[in-house]
Order: sequence, then structure tokens, then C-alpha cells
Amino acid sequence: TVPTSCPSRRRFTSLGGKMTNVRRKNVALGSLLVAACWGGLKGCDAFRAVGSPPLLRTGVTLLDGTSSGMAFGGKSSITLHSSVSDSNNEVVEKLSEGLRELSECVSITYGYLFKPDDSVTAEDVVMSCDAVDEEQPNSLRQKAHEFGRYHLLVKLLKTDYDAYVKTAEFLSPSRIARLDLPNLQDVAYDPASEDQASTQPSSRTVEEDGKSLVADCELEDMKFSESPLDKILLSIFRSQVTENTGGVTSDIPGIKGLLAQGREYMTKELPEGVTYAEHSKEQNTMVKKTLAALMTPVLPPFYRIFMSGIVPKLGTEWDGKQIGPWFYAPWLTTIVTPIFFGFLVGPSRPNRRSDGQRGGLVVEKCKFLQESGCKGLCLHQCKIPAQDFFREELGLDLTVKPNFVTQECQWSFGEKPLTPDEDPSFPNGCLVGCESRKAMADRKGEVLCM
Repeated sequence: TVPTSCPSRRRFTSLGGKMTNVRRKNVALGSLLVAACWGGLKGCDAFRAVGSPPLLRTGVTLLDGTSSGMAFGGKSSITLHSSVSDSNNEVVEKLSEGLRELSECVSITYGYLFKPDDSVTAEDVVMSCDAVDEEQPNSLRQKAHEFGRYHLLVKLLKTDYDAYVKTAEFLSPSRIARLDLPNLQDVAYDPASEDQASTQPSSRTVEEDGKSLVADCELEDMKFSESPLDKILLSIFRSQVTENTGGVTSDIPGIKGLLAQGREYMTKELPEGVTYAEHSKEQNTMVKKTLAALMTPVLPPFYRIFMSGIVPKLGTEWDGKQIGPWFYAPWLTTIVTPIFFGFLVGPSRPNRRSDGQRGGLVVEKCKFLQESGCKGLCLHQCKIPAQDFFREELGLDLTVKPNFVTQECQWSFGEKPLTPDEDPSFPNGCLVGCESRKAMADRKGEVLCM
């Protein structure tokens, strides 16, 4: 026991008294705060008051055994009923409803996905369109039917290509947006009608001065935006074109300046005895060199090994042999290509190849074709050199199919291309409004674009 005369005890008692006074003041303030909260609580939707305000008391027991608190309220008592349980019931009901909807949508999707490929018909696709139209716009069920419809088209594409093309032409663009189709390679489109499917060929021909020409695209031009990466890649590409063409350049900025370089090189005066058909091979070589420089010396070997499955030189009997392409190569290439080729062709998105497999890429409206309006530039400085570069330098087949009616372009990685002479979808003759054709008007007997 500490004596009462001990100085330390007196100091401790004095300090305890001060601390007790502070606590009493804090409790009083806390009680006022509780009272204020009660005033606001009465108006809260989460509680219901029955009768008069109750007598509420708040307080604490202090270190010295005393208590402090505040009482407030009315003369009669009330019962507070929390509506939390009601809110919980509503949440549970909504959650149950959402889970039921999700379960039904999963069931719908399951039915589409696991339908045997060889049993899918054009009628199934039409019925899926009806199901889409019957649902609320942008609802989960409508999305499920749209997803299922897409996969029905993929299954039809795999098993019966001709039936797929006819079905797609019948339903698009009136009931299925054109870019929602899994493949656009041979799907015709009539720009004069958005209400019914086209029965016209993918490229229309017109006669002018006894020559068969390809009609110009009648769709509205797309406005292209360029990212900082696009500008950098375009600048590098143009500098390489200048180097590989022996100094052909242009002061025009952007993609139009690149096309001016390409057109000047394509239509230049040739040495005696050299034809423009032979010069087209020089154009192909120029573009392939430019693409190789753009990819740097590092990327092609990496791609050949890890995408195309070509064995590097290791001093073995397998050196240079191709055991690929690996199964993921076509699909993965469609993911990367929009990033690094957008500066040339504009926006693009992955879709399916003509065999229904992954590895397709559709260019929504080709920047190169729209800005040039020239089939010769498209053929000799894009389509053929791109196909040759992927096959010869990267070890992966590529088919590039432009549509001169819509200026779309279907790229199919892993698909062996046909030559323009063998490809029935590639039309003969220049475009009607082609500036290159006008520049070559006085050079009789020379053909730039077949």
C-alpha cells in the first residue's frame, strides 16, 4: 500500500482527476452527437418509428467509478423497426432473378455451341435472327442469341462455304451487320441498298471507251485518325520507300504522300525494252524490302521460329526445315497485325478464314485503297508483296482479298493464296476514277493493274 503522504501518489491522483474531467467533457460531446444523429435517424427510410421518441441514454463508466451520460426523448415509448430485412429480401429476389436469367442465357448459348456442325442449315441461322429480334435490345438474352447466331454462321462456313455466302448475302446488311459476319471474303454487297441483300458480284464492271473498268466505291469515305505509333511507323516506312526506289520522294504529308511516292514509282518512264509487267516485280521487291526493314532484323527470325515452326541453323540435319506453322500462329498474328499495320490499312478486326478457322482479319475500309483509288497500287504495292513477304520471309501463307465495292479487305493467315489470274473474285481492268490510269493514257498497250 502506498502511503497517502507519498508525493508520487499525490501527483498521480491529481493527474487522474484531470483525465477524468477530460473524459467527462468528451462523453458529454459524444452524447450531444448521438442526440443529433437520432434527429436525423427519424427521417431515414431504413427505420420506422411507431409512437413517440423513446428515452435514450448513452454514457460510460469512468475510471473513478462514476458515470456520465445524457438522456433525451419523449414521454411515451416507441418501437424501432429496421427495414434492413425488407431490403435484404428485395436484394435476394433481384439476385435470384438475375441468376435465373443468367442460367437461361447459358442454356441458350450451350444449345448453339453444341449443335453439330454438319446439322446447321440456313434456316437455323434465320431462326436465330428471329430470336434476336424478339428480345429486348441490348438485353443479356439478346446478346446470347447474337453470340449463338455468330457460331451458327461459323459452323455453316466450315461445312458448306457456298451456303454460307448465300445466307450471309441474304441476311446482311438488313438483319446482320456486315462486320458481324465471321468472314467477308466472297460476300457480295450492294451499296445502293441497305434494306436487302445483294445479288451483285463483289466488284461491278462498267464500259468506257470500249474498255472494261471496275466501278469506284460509292460508300462515304472513312476519316482516319493516327496514333503516335502510326505516325512513327509511317515516317520509317516512307524513308525506306525513298531509299528502295532510288530517291523517289514527296512533300505531301501523311499517307497521301506515301501514295504519291508509290504512284510516281509505278508510272515512271522505263528503260527501252522493259515493260510495266516486268516493272511490277520490281515494285513487289521494293515493298518486301521496306517491310523487312520495318520489322527490323530481330522480328523475322523470332516469328519464323516461334510462329512458323522453322528450325534455326543449329548445325543439325533439321536446319531450315519447317515443322509448323504452330496451331496458334494464324490467330495470334491477327491480334498483332492491327497494331503494326494500322498506319497503312486503317482499322481492322479479327474474324474467321474461309474455312471457318481462326486466323482471319477484316480491314473495315482500307486506307491505302481509299486514299489511292488505284487498283494497280493495291495489287503491286500491297496485296502481292504482303502475300509474298509472309510466305517467303516469315513462313506463313497469307491471302489478301480486297473488295473494290466496299473497300474492305479480307486477310486470311495460314490460307494459301491464288494468283490474280486464278482468282475469279479479283476483277480485270482499272478503277474508273484511277489517277494512275489517267497518267498512263498516252502509253498505249501498257497495263498497270491487269
